[in-house]
Amino acid sequence: MDFRFTDEQEAFRGEVKSFIAEHAPEGRLGTGDEESNDAAHQQVLEFQKAMAQKRWLTLAWPKEVGGLEASHWQQMVLNEEMAYQGAPSSQNMGTMWVGPALMLVGSDEQKQTHLSRIADAEDDSWWCTLYSEPGAGSDLASLQTRATQDGDEFVINGQKIWTSGAHRADWGWLAARTDPDAPKHRGISMFLMDMKSPGVSVRPLVNMANDHSFNEVYFEDVRIPAPNLVGERDRGWYHLAVALDFERSSIAGFSGSKRTVEAQMAYAQEHPEDLERTPQVRLEFGDRFTEIEVGTNLAYRIVHLQTSGIIANYEASAAKLFSSELSQRIAATGMSMLGLYGQLDGPQPHAKLDGGTGKSYLQNVSATIGGGTSEVQRNIIATRGLGLPRG
Repeated sequence: MDFRFTDEQEAFRGEVKSFIAEHAPEGRLGTGDEESNDAAHQQVLEFQKAMAQKRWLTLAWPKEVGGLEASHWQQMVLNEEMAYQGAPSSQNMGTMWVGPALMLVGSDEQKQTHLSRIADAEDDSWWCTLYSEPGAGSDLASLQTRATQDGDEFVINGQKIWTSGAHRADWGWLAARTDPDAPKHRGISMFLMDMKSPGVSVRPLVNMANDHSFNEVYFEDVRIPAPNLVGERDRGWYHLAVALDFERSSIAGFSGSKRTVEAQMAYAQEHPEDLERTPQVRLEFGDRFTEIEVGTNLAYRIVHLQTSGIIANYEASAAKLFSSELSQRIAATGMSMLGLYGQLDGPQPHAKLDGGTGKSYLQNVSATIGGGTSEVQRNIIATRGLGLPRG
């Protein structure tokens, strides 16, 4: 296969590069602490406002709700270049999951209230997804947070955990059980929750890299207006599953990995003494770059399938699995090359590669858990991709 981008797509890539150079803050590229650091998060918001002005934040959305109806390939080029250039970014749940789900199953009022605010990056339009619970992670359908109807309101009680960005969020995309007697994949409903509602408590979970991205969220008699129910009551599992299908192709992961490995190789060329101490790293660089090319083509195939009107299900699992495990191998290669100096967080005099290698090593421990564990991804590949029976 001789894959090439069109002249129009390459011209758009050049436009994206120019935009990043103009709007990305100096010295803030690719730090990865946007949810933990207040100043970095503010820079993300400002950068996304600039994207919203060009309609790039919701590039592929229909024009009537704030998008440009761009092709899957144009969206992929944007995601790829943003990651490779290290543009300020954080998981924008509104554009990734909430907006597309509302377009499919939301009421007219819900669409009018939220879609334009998400597309315009309004100040109160940052979302989190309230899915996982202490007893319902990979087996999400086992969730037990309850939503009990009381007149024209639903009363929410329960707990969520590992909620990315809940401490930043204005709104939550909540999965709760409305029929406790139904089979576990039924009796679940989806809600739009104002995170400032009385009874919502957000508690930080600081990870071993000393980042505050995750949170525990508690609900104690939280009242949600009945019109905030999204789609059909007790059919929320299917609405949630549709939203999860809006996961990206993983191109950002592979593109960001390429940027990291190129930085490692540039350092090695400037500091040959480290390669003399760890000569096997030369071979690891070859492996890592080969793996990045493989992963990039996995991501391109997903976009090709989407362009053909095919839902890339097990293909997306394969890309996610490969990307998350590759990120761990890349971090391990960096640590092998730097040795004990790799543990230093920067900036400081003896920290190498801006002090980011050790932090990346710690952060990527969870890469094979978040967004669906590697075991879950392999099960999806086996059953839906290879047609193997369930054991």
